[in-house]
Amino acid sequence: MRRRLTAPTFILSSVRTGSTLLRAVLGAHSELHAPHETHLGDITVGFESRQVAASMERLGHTERELRFLLWDAVLAEELARSGKRHLVNKSPNDVFIRDEIAACWPDARFVFLIRHPAAILRSWRNARPYYSRDDLVADIVRYCEAVEAARTELPGPTVRYEDLVGDPAGIVRGLCDFLGVEWEEEMLDYGKAGTDTFVPGLGDWMEKIKSGRIQSDLLVPGPPPPQLKDVCVAWGYPPD
Repeated sequence: MRRRLTAPTFILSSVRTGSTLLRAVLGAHSELHAPHETHLGDITVGFESRQVAASMERLGHTERELRFLLWDAVLAEELARSGKRHLVNKSPNDVFIRDEIAACWPDARFVFLIRHPAAILRSWRNARPYYSRDDLVADIVRYCEAVEAARTELPGPTVRYEDLVGDPAGIVRGLCDFLGVEWEEEMLDYGKAGTDTFVPGLGDWMEKIKSGRIQSDLLVPGPPPPQLKDVCVAWGYPPD
């Protein structure tokens, strides 16, 4: 079925990987609109009577297809309001619905953002100090394994957080090439673009992201727990 949105881009990552920073930088481009987290997976459609189910069936609509139409309408309307040409969407939970995203938009583009898993765990602990260690580790294992599976299933470039903050101009220039837009140096000073949706539940909200400028965070993490060692190896990070 025809979509209103053409070739949307999805950043697939774990939590605490720098995805809010990346979307803020990309959203500072004059042609790229990167809104706060949309949590598409939590938008559902249901038929509340057998009559409407029968009616929609005769129109050729399943609940899944109507859900896709709603996703498309929401993001297309958001892009239209922005006045820009291309949409970049990021919510860490998108990695768990990647097959549905690819089915909804067959022309979707994907960017994979990774970070040393032990650093992700450390950052998640800082953001969720009330979680138990077991819950923290289980969360990050679930996200990282899903990201690695997505990288094997879908096309698209992989960006390391460490490279993004260490060589932002080089990394962002490469992403502009991938997205088919001209490099704009002003993207690196994303605070001047007026990005102000740094609130809990919609992405990172801590003071560093609110500064409006890219800041390095290359503190060498401690050894990862055993559950994350395979992901470290797959991503090229030292497993101990």
